[in-house]
Amino acid sequence: MRGGFWSAAALVCALSTVAQAQDQVAGRWIVTVDYFGTPTYWTLDLKQDGSQISGDLTGDVLTGTVKGSEIRFLAKDNSGGSEDVTARLVKGRITGEMLLVDGSAPAGGPHRLAFTAERPPQPSGAAPRRHEFVPTRYYRQFSPFNPPALHVNPGDTIHTTTIDAAGIDWQGIRRAAPGNPQTGPFYVDGAMPGDTLVVRIRKLRLNRDTAISSSGMTERGQDARTAVRMAGAGKPVTWRLDREKGVATPDAPSDALRGFEVPVKPMLGGIGVAVNPRGAAPGSGDVGSFGGNMDFNEMGEGTTVYLPVAVPGALLYFGDAHALQGDGETTGDALETSMDVEVEVDLIRGKSAGRVRIETPTHLVAIGMEGSLDASFRAASSSMFAWLAADYGLTPADIAQIYGTIAEYRVSAVPGAAAGMVLKIPKARLVTLPGVRKP
Repeated sequence: MRGGFWSAAALVCALSTVAQAQDQVAGRWIVTVDYFGTPTYWTLDLKQDGSQISGDLTGDVLTGTVKGSEIRFLAKDNSGGSEDVTARLVKGRITGEMLLVDGSAPAGGPHRLAFTAERPPQPSGAAPRRHEFVPTRYYRQFSPFNPPALHVNPGDTIHTTTIDAAGIDWQGIRRAAPGNPQTGPFYVDGAMPGDTLVVRIRKLRLNRDTAISSSGMTERGQDARTAVRMAGAGKPVTWRLDREKGVATPDAPSDALRGFEVPVKPMLGGIGVAVNPRGAAPGSGDVGSFGGNMDFNEMGEGTTVYLPVAVPGALLYFGDAHALQGDGETTGDALETSMDVEVEVDLIRGKSAGRVRIETPTHLVAIGMEGSLDASFRAASSSMFAWLAADYGLTPADIAQIYGTIAEYRVSAVPGAAAGMVLKIPKARLVTLPGVRKP
């Protein structure tokens, strides 16, 4: 009788454990796959009906079962690839291995890969707050491996500082090696691959009285005759920043430039998110779908940047502030300086354009960042084409007529390997169109 009682109690306990484990399986997980020594982030979304599970593994449809703490499922894609997964749920963490078949690769497997899965950090649910962040370290790669400088919630605001492209801070002290060192990275709780990170630039304020530039010109801005005449140019130039009047003047002008002054227009040259670790981390001078060193001179106060999230938390970086930059950044730099920066971050969950989109107070902006201006012209045109088709329901003929009448093309930056071109569409001309605008 006593033994029977304890057997029944043990059975109840076992059943309770199974039910608890099954309840913990459903929902979203961050999966870290050991891909031949390189950690790669995937997403796992699970639904549960009793012992049966279904869902999505980074876009691959899955079905399987849960028995106690044991999890089994098979995920398949449309190209013959699959992931046969065996795992255990222990203390809120899934650990196991997958037999991976990559249907699109010549050496597609099967490969046996270990993985772990954890719940993504969720926003606290607290009211949006303003963070005062004092950086102590700066980074020169948009890397997923740099430790988060700060965790923030969607809706929060970050107030911080950047240093200039040479690594000099607002006090004239070197804080990092040259090469567009970035402030961050900022981990946005709840951000997952497949989401869009929204970065609203709220305030940019000059915090010192000097900027640095040069007297040279990029190769893309010279023909052979100009190159001969430019020989010996390219010397460093210091500019004085009058923060009260909002103007910049050369510190040691030539006779011709005495009295020359320009109104400042603060901007962020670099803003981006970490890339998936499966590829090499781009440097702080690079550009791509992650954003990066875009050097578009309208990324100032009031501008919103939409960035596709590739890793949990997004890991937002920004820096390379300019007091002023002409179109093209033709000297190879701008009025490089440090800056007080305030940005607001937000999330669009489960939606991503897969590319950077920019919105100024007056325009929608698509940016092309390819190896030539021709290629960047096409990339910007194609990006805006997809934007207008998806969000406004426009046909190709509709879009062609819009381009032919109100398109504004600008050269954003030409130094380095990429040549930037932006396509701007005035928002005021789109107010009569159908559809709901979204990234």
